[in-house]
Amino acid sequence: MLPTLVLVGRPNVGKSTLFNRLTKSRDALVHDLPGLTRDRHYGHGRIGRRPFLVVDTGGFEPVVDTGILAEMARQTLQAVDEADVAIFMLDARAGITPQDRIIAERLRSRDRKIVLAINKAEGMDRNMAAAEFFELGLGEPLPVSGAHGEGVRALVDAALADFPEPPEEGAEAAAEPEADHPRIAIVGRPNVGKSTLINALVGEERVIAFDQPGTTRDAIDVDFAWQGRNYTLVDTAGVRRKGRVFEAIEKFSVIKTLQAIESSNVCVLVLDAQQEISDQDAHLAGFIAESGRALVVAVNKWDGLDEYQRSRIRNDLGRRMQFLDFARFHYISALKSQGLPGVLKSVDEAYAAAMAKLPTPKLTKLLHEALEHHPPHKKGLFRPKPKYAHQGGSNPPVIVVHGNHLEGIGDDYKRFLENTFRTAFNLQGTPLRVDFKANHNPFEARKPKALTQREANKARRERRHRRKTFGE
Repeated sequence: MLPTLVLVGRPNVGKSTLFNRLTKSRDALVHDLPGLTRDRHYGHGRIGRRPFLVVDTGGFEPVVDTGILAEMARQTLQAVDEADVAIFMLDARAGITPQDRIIAERLRSRDRKIVLAINKAEGMDRNMAAAEFFELGLGEPLPVSGAHGEGVRALVDAALADFPEPPEEGAEAAAEPEADHPRIAIVGRPNVGKSTLINALVGEERVIAFDQPGTTRDAIDVDFAWQGRNYTLVDTAGVRRKGRVFEAIEKFSVIKTLQAIESSNVCVLVLDAQQEISDQDAHLAGFIAESGRALVVAVNKWDGLDEYQRSRIRNDLGRRMQFLDFARFHYISALKSQGLPGVLKSVDEAYAAAMAKLPTPKLTKLLHEALEHHPPHKKGLFRPKPKYAHQGGSNPPVIVVHGNHLEGIGDDYKRFLENTFRTAFNLQGTPLRVDFKANHNPFEARKPKALTQREANKARRERRHRRKTFGE
């Protein structure tokens, strides 16, 4: 079991910057804006041979009792309760504030080991930077710079001082997360219920679900298990129409969402059944399909509709989402946890299809059967002649077809082959790509050899003979 370090402090003291430093990543959004981080963000870190888990939290506002700031404070206190060590971060340049004193009292009541990290101390005398913070009575303050890495090693060593060092041969493996389970990105427009869906699947208030568009700003990984199988859910920020995105923070959030789609195995596209299926929903679904990610569509808030509204939404989905014929559609209520087992079953099916191994002999046999049933149309002087097929990749599955004159195969015949392979291998839930690779003629670049005079005379005599004999 890895020790867990949680980063706590008021807004804009550099928690996300230090999180990225400890995890050697750029997973947490960093910007000179207080309150950017809202949900708990977990990551794996290692200093030397010492692996650990580190948790980034939102800015702690303990004096606010309602609204999203209160939800952020509750998430922070829950992270402290689950952690082994709380790293209380303060601003060396701002000094101790009244809010810092309130947070110190809250942390002292939680009965957790507390380490003081005095951030933004680069260029300052270490003793002078730390002197003021002794009055908090939480031990020796450690000046650090999350942006420049100064003092970070000493900070982690102090936080992990009570934990034994792992055996040398097991340190590397313990520091790395497992990667043999599905990574599922939950995507959609703002306020369609993505965070509520994740909380319903996990069975706890893991991420902030608030009745306000734009609550989630970063891509948050959430690990959970269902029926003995491990999953990683990724809560993402809502994606609005490009023309309505003005703030820099929202632009970064959209980028993180698109990156989460591309790095996932399966995407769950959440739609709001109580709103019209918009062009933005179709554009987002198209981006997922073009990225080659397996897809499950969850139509949320289904419990609040009557039969006429449900029929209208189904018709609208069939009209706007007809290009998603490979995906399963589920009608759910995340708030009431209705229909969720079906979503996870479809996720398993889509993941298995995306990672399927397709044997070359069977692919080639299916190709020849398709050619006998429906050969490609002739184009120009030649008819395309596919000869054999093999798998060229996974997630999404790619089938490479070799043959002669394949540049003459049109999109309609390509779709015919895709449907043939999809049906034969039951590839439900994932896009399928068929690529064509025409055989290369090794003599194509050679120039014809010039005939000698004797050979040219012989060719003329043969042509005259054919004309006299056969009338050519």
